Amino acid sequence: MSSYKPPYTITNKILKTVSDIVELVSELNHIKKELATPKLRKKNRIKSITGTLQIEGNSFTEEKVTNVVNGKIVLGTVREIEEVKGAIEAYNYLEKYDYKNEKDLLLAHKFLMQNILNNAGNYRQTNVGVGGEDGVTHVAPPPNMVPQLMKDLFDWLEHTDDHLLVVSCVFHYEFEFIHPFSDGNGRVGRLWQSVILNRYKSIFGAMPIESVVRDNQERYYKALEEAGSIGESTPFVEFMLEIILKTLIEVKKDNVPKNVTKNVPLKRLDKIVNLMKKDKNITALELADKLGVTDKTIKRDIAKLKSEKRVVRVGSSKSGYWKIIEIKNSGEVNDK
Repeated sequence: MSSYKPPYTITNKILKTVSDIVELVSELNHIKKELATPKLRKKNRIKSITGTLQIEGNSFTEEKVTNVVNGKIVLGTVREIEEVKGAIEAYNYLEKYDYKNEKDLLLAHKFLMQNILNNAGNYRQTNVGVGGEDGVTHVAPPPNMVPQLMKDLFDWLEHTDDHLLVVSCVFHYEFEFIHPFSDGNGRVGRLWQSVILNRYKSIFGAMPIESVVRDNQERYYKALEEAGSIGESTPFVEFMLEIILKTLIEVKKDNVPKNVTKNVPLKRLDKIVNLMKKDKNITALELADKLGVTDKTIKRDIAKLKSEKRVVRVGSSKSGYWKIIEIKNSGEVNDK
């Protein structure tokens, strides 16, 4: 096992964004069935494919990608059409990849580039540089170093104990730094971050993160360059976590029925009261664990219960207990 650990720092911004993402994922998990419908999954998958290809200069719109998915004839260059077909095949396999398996990543590259590159699915044998507006902004490691660098990266991926939200971002940056393929590195890096996120929570399999990256493309490249200039992935991790959060917010806004989001918290409030009835000494952390939400969400729910005069806290937060306030049919208040 390699002792390699990519350089990055867990900042307050990273911790805050991870907390916000976890909370929002918990909310969306309540309506997971609605988000997992074949129609919605297909729509968001097409957004992902369109976004990741447009970042690389492909001109196909969501409508044209949809037509390719549906087997219709579309007008475009041979390369653009093959890029779309390759991305469709690679993303259709998203839930089947083992995110810790280097061979699966090579398979993903083969899917993506099989009709574009002669060496699809194999690491490059030549030197490459990453270009920007001011010329070459990054000279990738020489080809003879690539196999060992990728092995070290996957060894770290398998053994790290860090949160997968952070890990997915670090891997994305380190992969782009190594630039292991002669072409298709951006597409594979973004795809593999989605693979890691899907392993964290399956709900991410239907999240069009790549389309939000496309909408923030200039900042995406700037974050990559900034991380490269300081020698650690921290700026890129902060940026990508922000993108993940934005994606979840947009999905919730565009696809979650309003009546569902309103009903879910009410059901949770009733569950909290019932748990407090069973154990008046139960803590906020224990409530969060039992209900599968963050402690921040539970604290907000308890504040709401207090404001509605359904519960009160007797004594301190450490040594006190919960008292349930019940209203009888006559309107008389009864506390327990």
